[in-house]
Amino acid sequence: MIRSALIRDDARPLPATRDAAQAPDAARLASRGSRAFWLKHLHRWHWISAAISLVGMLLFAATGITLNHAADIEAAPSVVTRTATLPPALLDALPETSREEKRALPRDLRDWLGANLGISAGDRLAEWSADEIYLALPRPGGDAWVSIERDTGLATHEVTTRGWISYLNDLHKGRHTGLAWSWFLDLFAVACMVFCITGLVLLQIHARTRPATWPLVGLGLVVPLVLAILFIH
Repeated sequence: MIRSALIRDDARPLPATRDAAQAPDAARLASRGSRAFWLKHLHRWHWISAAISLVGMLLFAATGITLNHAADIEAAPSVVTRTATLPPALLDALPETSREEKRALPRDLRDWLGANLGISAGDRLAEWSADEIYLALPRPGGDAWVSIERDTGLATHEVTTRGWISYLNDLHKGRHTGLAWSWFLDLFAVACMVFCITGLVLLQIHARTRPATWPLVGLGLVVPLVLAILFIH
């Protein structure tokens, strides 16, 4: 009996020793599981944002170069002029004005301009005077306008285009591109931010095995900062 009790007493610490040895392993497994979880989701959002912003980023990088050298890139504007005459009934129906003011074109006039001159006036404000109605129709990569003589009803539509480079440059700047393109620019900017932020976190996770990570990140910050301080006045 005494021998049996001694054996049981000696055996009691063994389960506790086993648990103590397993505790660090469980912590390591939990840490690895957490790391794998974040890596999985970071990589997922990184590649999704990269896919969404890929074409836009290439476009903006290329047009950044063309905008930076805009003075060196020659553009030969092309001008096309078309004319048409309003029907007398439509001309007489136009509201009279004794002073210069801005107002939208009547629907009947907008429909006639669309059918005869291919103009989509929409709700743009035109400049009305006693002699003329003038509507500016700015567009990316060029310009356009239509003028209507109040006495004769002669409508003159002129379109100026400056080529594809000018068109893409204006897309880069969001110049005269409309609401839909403005929304695209906002969504594109958000996708780029997600791409950069997830990339930064992935850099931090892998930095221990890549010693050049933070020096390169610091270089990307210091170089434009130094150039701005020293050379931009």
